[in-house]
Amino acid sequence: MSFEHLGLTAKTLQAIAEVGYEFPTPIQEKAVPLLLEGRDVIALAQTGSGKTASFIWPLLELLSRGRAKARMPRSLIVEPTRELASQVAEDFAVYGKHFNFTVAVLIGGESFVEQEKKLTKGVDVLIVTPGRLLDLYDRGKILLNDVKMFVIDEADRMLDMGFIPDIERIAAFLPPHQTALFSATMAPPIQILTQRFLRNPEQITIMPSIESGKNIEQYIVRVAEKNKIKALESVLKDQKLAQAIVFCNRKKEVDAVYKDMKQNGFKVAAFHGDLTQSSRNDTLKAFKEGTIDFLIASDVAARGLDVEDLPAVVNFHVPSNPEDYVHRIGRTGRAGKIGKAFTLVSPLEEKKLALIGKSLDKIIEEYVIEKYTVSVDNSEKPVRAKRAPQSKKVVDPVKPVAPKKSPPPPKVNPQKSTSIDEGVIGFGDHIPSFMGIKGKET
Repeated sequence: MSFEHLGLTAKTLQAIAEVGYEFPTPIQEKAVPLLLEGRDVIALAQTGSGKTASFIWPLLELLSRGRAKARMPRSLIVEPTRELASQVAEDFAVYGKHFNFTVAVLIGGESFVEQEKKLTKGVDVLIVTPGRLLDLYDRGKILLNDVKMFVIDEADRMLDMGFIPDIERIAAFLPPHQTALFSATMAPPIQILTQRFLRNPEQITIMPSIESGKNIEQYIVRVAEKNKIKALESVLKDQKLAQAIVFCNRKKEVDAVYKDMKQNGFKVAAFHGDLTQSSRNDTLKAFKEGTIDFLIASDVAARGLDVEDLPAVVNFHVPSNPEDYVHRIGRTGRAGKIGKAFTLVSPLEEKKLALIGKSLDKIIEEYVIEKYTVSVDNSEKPVRAKRAPQSKKVVDPVKPVAPKKSPPPPKVNPQKSTSIDEGVIGFGDHIPSFMGIKGKET
């Protein structure tokens, strides 16, 4: 399906085209038409599925009619954290640039006086955290009787952070309106919330398969945390990888890995920060064309990133959950080609690795680097693994597997440069929720 078939108008389609997206994601295909029809929607989908655009685009169409009044926002988007609220506002700036809308972000840590000034001017799109909205409402600084659409984003995180009572209170203040609720899961308190406040909602479920790609050779490298940089560089060199995405769990870790690799002569870019959209596009273009060999990325920045023929990914840190693991390694091994995924595992990360191994129900081979690999006793190893030839110890006592040699280096284009490049570019986390390159589905 193309974006034209979603029912969006020319201004929205123009903004989408300018970003470079060519195909809607599954959640967008299902949610956008329903929201354009005025239906209440419950959308169960993971972060990075393109769900943010799923409610932004219909909102743009809805708000194209009418004008905002002082202290009376026309739409309300509730986010669990300041960071998410700010990110959604940036996405609105990208997609709504051909519309004349006012967008305000009201979050904790900012002056009440400045936020009250924003409301007085009239706001089409109000993006808030629950606590700050209720503070302003209780002060009589905001009126909610003109809200046309109410978006509850990341409802599962709202539940985890204890915000469901606040959401219920906010919903009770609103006039008849359209509601869109997005969540990764449907826990009982969230289900009760939908039953109380949504009108005959249509439920959409877009859940990623927990089965990791069949075309991806997966390996774990057990290594002390202090030796991870050396182990990472060893994997990249030994495997003769011309290009790879290296995933870290936090921004500061992305910065640290980027700095170390740059100093050691690798052509790298950090994939997080606050760069402009044009800078982000330039970085992606440079990575795609080979000017940059290794992208050091956070999960938020690389959600939905699609790069043709990516030979490998490396998890510098074990991701926090199986879904993130599947998403990360899914950047490689596409279009019938074989990709490789390496996960560096410190002793303190064994429990997270165990969760991933249990969810995948998959034997992950261990890639041994003689100089840096650390061993763990069978009783401590939470994941079944096949050892590389250097060690004959079998991890899984129930399902022993013959050792397998470490993967052979892939063929490399001799014209591919691996020299040092001083032109290193940073990158921003606040990227729209999905990204496609060269016409691939996003």
